[in-house]
Amino acid sequence: MDFLSSTFFFIIAIFILVTAHELGHFLTAKLFGMRVDKFYIGFDFYNLRFWKKKIGETEYGLGVFPLGGYVKIAGMVDESLDTNFQASELQPWEFRAKPVWQRLIVLAGGVTMNLILASVIFIGITLVLGEPRTSVNNPAFVEKGSVFEVMGMKTGDQLILANGKSVASWEEALDPELFNAKSLNFTILRNGSRITLDAPSNIMSRINDNQSLGIRPTVPPVIDEVLPKQPAKLAGIKSGGLITSIDGKPVSDWIEVVGIISAHAAKPITITWQYLEPVPGHKITAAELRAQGKTFVTTVVPSNAGKIGISLKQVLATERRKLSVGGAMLSGIGQTWKMSAMTVQGFVKIFTGQEDFRKSVGGPIKIAKIASQSAEQGPVSFLYFLAMLSISLAIINILPVPALDGGQFMLNALEGVIRREIPFEIKMRIQQVGMALLLALFAYILINDIFNL
Repeated sequence: MDFLSSTFFFIIAIFILVTAHELGHFLTAKLFGMRVDKFYIGFDFYNLRFWKKKIGETEYGLGVFPLGGYVKIAGMVDESLDTNFQASELQPWEFRAKPVWQRLIVLAGGVTMNLILASVIFIGITLVLGEPRTSVNNPAFVEKGSVFEVMGMKTGDQLILANGKSVASWEEALDPELFNAKSLNFTILRNGSRITLDAPSNIMSRINDNQSLGIRPTVPPVIDEVLPKQPAKLAGIKSGGLITSIDGKPVSDWIEVVGIISAHAAKPITITWQYLEPVPGHKITAAELRAQGKTFVTTVVPSNAGKIGISLKQVLATERRKLSVGGAMLSGIGQTWKMSAMTVQGFVKIFTGQEDFRKSVGGPIKIAKIASQSAEQGPVSFLYFLAMLSISLAIINILPVPALDGGQFMLNALEGVIRREIPFEIKMRIQQVGMALLLALFAYILINDIFNL
């Protein structure tokens, strides 16, 4: 089921992103009167395709090879490596017949559309839900083996400074921009003392290696609902209770509790929990439960599935700051700009050897896994993933590499500077070399994905 889920969400993500990218080329080409012969999602090498339909002058289709997609514009050297147009007389609707400035806009259309898609996603989420703000008064939960644990951070620490700047929310403390700074340190409050911890220079590689950030606000294990006829209910555990330890081991986070209970399927465990009788009109906090709650010790036998029939009560101090349409647009565009800058800085670190290429770059298997994980966390998480992937696709395509939009852009810009066309044979050779390099890189990344399963 995991394989099917990963495959499904990978296909959905790639279909949306590639369609948006190629639509950018398609619309700008049509705007300048260029003829578009093909619009394909996936490549149809050797005429292998799932579906095709011709509407007007354009053939639309789904290619068998899920390496991206392409728009075939008449008179353009592109991924199809078609050379037939070269033998015919120049036509006014061809790409090569248009002014350089129009060609450059068409080549930049895909990247622009991917950035627009990311902005629309960010704007939509912000407009509907508002900007999230989770108070740093919520202490940290640090995952075992994460880069933050290696730095010396512990569960229960409270973040107060990031690179010497005071932070009021988790969103500020974990601002993606910070992770691409030349250096990064966090000042935390632990048992009343301030401690400053330095992050390693390759922090992004370590985060990518673990496939998670490794730190988040602690979610106190306060029980919301106790299901009838389930082990917890039968043992006398009540809604509103706070679980403080299991089998004598202190717990402070809901995920800890779930993990321990799941690991003891059909085996008795001793749960220590604290409880306060509810007071009408008063919301009892986790801190009040710890300080004033009456302590109970209960033996429970989880089911064969490793469950006792309790659900989480959301007690995080989180709020959503509602914004106007204008505010949401500025916020969404700002998020896109920030994420784009972070992605560029990430590539710079990879190319300069500051980050491990194998751990920082993911192929279809890694993308599918992350797509499935984000979808499991809900539609908002999946949309954020789509926005980030759309930005990555835009930045990758704008790189000045043959066969990518950036390489084509550079060649056409050069023609504008020298005021004459580069010989067709040279452009074709460049395109062929670029395609070979991209296919080799894809194969390498795919093999890297397999070895890192």
